[in-house]
Amino acid sequence: MNKEFLEHNLGINRRKFLSRLSLGIGSVALGSLLIPDLFGSKSDEEMLVTGLPQFAPKAKRIIYLFQNGAPSQLDLFDYKPKLQEMFGQDLPASIRMGQRLTGMTADQKKFPLAGTTFKFNQYGQTGAWMSELLPHTSKIADDLCIIKSMYTEAINHDPALTFFQTGAQVGNRPSMGSWLSYGLGSENKNLPAFCVLLSKGKGNGQGVYSKLWSNGFLDSVYQGVQFSSGENPVLYLNNHEGIDKNDRRKMLDVLAGLNEESFKQTNDPEVHAKIQQYELAYRMQTAVPEVTDLSKEPEDTIKLYGPDCLVPGTYAANCLLARKLSENGVRFVQLYHQGWDGHNNLPAEIRGQCMDTDQASAALITDLKQRGLLDETLVIWGGEFGRTNYCQGVLKKDNYGRDHHPRCFTIWMAGGGVKPGVYGETDEFGYNVTQNGVHVHDFHATVLNLMGIDHEKLVFKHLGRRYRLTDVAGTVVKGIIA
Repeated sequence: MNKEFLEHNLGINRRKFLSRLSLGIGSVALGSLLIPDLFGSKSDEEMLVTGLPQFAPKAKRIIYLFQNGAPSQLDLFDYKPKLQEMFGQDLPASIRMGQRLTGMTADQKKFPLAGTTFKFNQYGQTGAWMSELLPHTSKIADDLCIIKSMYTEAINHDPALTFFQTGAQVGNRPSMGSWLSYGLGSENKNLPAFCVLLSKGKGNGQGVYSKLWSNGFLDSVYQGVQFSSGENPVLYLNNHEGIDKNDRRKMLDVLAGLNEESFKQTNDPEVHAKIQQYELAYRMQTAVPEVTDLSKEPEDTIKLYGPDCLVPGTYAANCLLARKLSENGVRFVQLYHQGWDGHNNLPAEIRGQCMDTDQASAALITDLKQRGLLDETLVIWGGEFGRTNYCQGVLKKDNYGRDHHPRCFTIWMAGGGVKPGVYGETDEFGYNVTQNGVHVHDFHATVLNLMGIDHEKLVFKHLGRRYRLTDVAGTVVKGIIA
């Protein structure tokens, strides 16, 4: 496939477009919106991937419920009776094998094993083990693909979180949502292709920051749009007092003209990206208030998600909003829920976090399924790494903390072409992966595959190098694909 192939399929090229429309400012703005690359400087290779899945996708959209701070897999999904049997005994050196430690436990002389205080049972036909902390999630066990063998190199929050979101432990890389927006474009021209929602629980929180939904070196039109819980879901979207829609339209036309003059002088593609962003904001003025209005949701939906879904900025409200955004064609909805950093008093803190998230997470799956949307929507739940099987600090029977653990942890996925069941295993101590390990790069490769993208072909040339979300690694995990 080449540029001519694309022009044939689009039924338009630069010469035809310019010959059939006047060369006024409105035409320039319209052209940049209809075909973002029409006036850009992308190479044929880069144009090849934009808007074109390489093969039939199993999922059209993604909702990523990121549990920021790292939930303890040992208290939620990875049941290890051995830890109860050896409660308080030191972790054998043969199991730890000299693993790198964080600064919070590096000075500990002993690593007392801490079995969970919570009861576990098996659920569904898959027989998945889940904690009593997840009464709602356990009811949808047969819809979930529970991956117990995730692992990463990063051992501290910032690099681990950045790694999961961008495929690199350093900043200035495009996020997952930006890559998908770049590769697949938008399904709804009146809404962003990539939306971000934030919430915070009662537990110890780790911060989130805009670099996690950054476009990196991609055009700025691909960055995530953060929705707030205030009166105005998207900042600076409303017109100022005394300015109506016609005034805004005239202002944008004049601004587009000034930007076009700037482009003639600089040939900077970011100028056209700005024109696209202003035009999107103009269209969002109508679309956003409607899609963010939760007051018209039926009573049974409110009951499904719980009363907190009517409180703006809560996890439950964001899950419901994520469904509405996805239902309206938003390609990638990213939720960040803070509060999972269980270094101290973990039993109390994780209980509160589960009370905030369990019902709404399960409700989202049920809601999508009832609407016939789950098959085409990939839902992901998980954090940046796991938690240690030993206690950080002083161990008590009903009170313990867990440090960061990158060697094995659990996430789950649902819908969007994944196979329900349990994938991967860890040892009897819950410390090392013993079967079907899934690295972060493998996770990214698989997610892209489910969206119809070969991760080795979704590339962008920057500073002389071809970059991709999976860097130079990543293998599609075929065992979780239906």
